[in-house]
Amino acid sequence: MKKNSFISVTSNEKKEENRGSVEFQVVCFTNKIRRLTSHLELHKKDYSSQRGLRKILGKRQRLLAYLSNKDEVRYKELINQLNIRELKTR
Repeated sequence: MKKNSFISVTSNEKKEENRGSVEFQVVCFTNKIRRLTSHLELHKKDYSSQRGLRKILGKRQRLLAYLSNKDEVRYKELINQLNIRELKTR
């Protein structure tokens, strides 16, 4: 199994106070998604993990929609940092 590269949000002392922020939650979900995706490459018929992946994707999608409505600048910074989707041009 290959080693995964996970994203660290901030230093350890800042993690304690930022656990409820949208950015921290999205980063945690992104790490889980990448870990589950690499797991599913090896275990294609693990349907429980597929279901869990779909649920986490939905949660992350809802959080990103919330963040884009509330603060578009923070949304764009997070999308660029995580490199998870193309920026939408209006």
